[in-house]
Amino acid sequence: MQTGQQLNKPKIFRKASVRQRLLAGLVFLAAAVIFGILALAAAGKINLSLWFHPCGFKQQFNLPCPTCGVTTSSLAFAGGKIFEAFYIQPAGALLCCVLAVAGFLAFPIAVFGVYFGFLERFFTEVKVKHIIWALIIVITAGWMVTLARTFRIDY
Repeated sequence: MQTGQQLNKPKIFRKASVRQRLLAGLVFLAAAVIFGILALAAAGKINLSLWFHPCGFKQQFNLPCPTCGVTTSSLAFAGGKIFEAFYIQPAGALLCCVLAVAGFLAFPIAVFGVYFGFLERFFTEVKVKHIIWALIIVITAGWMVTLARTFRIDY
């Protein structure tokens, strides 16, 4: 086979640009700060109720809000109780999983400058509206679970 006829194999890794490294550094830093605050709150070192006031939706309509339980679920996740986090609020635990994976993937990009080829394919194929719809569906499904628990009738 001649040189011009060789097939291009997809690259798994490639060198990250400066912009990609900075963005990955910000993503990793944000994930580390969020999980650090949650871990401190789960250990009882920080009181998050000072930051998050009582839910106005629940006070107004006497129903749990769509994100009811996300903070509790996140605290359980940060405390290492991952299955309990999914039981408390599936949407909150799923969002924590996405944040953990994003932070995990951002670290080698920011520190070592190694960019993963599948990330480029993902960001070119997935549209923002699809991500927004997925987020709406996940939060709605979590809210349905919370509402089902609220209206559960014990026999």
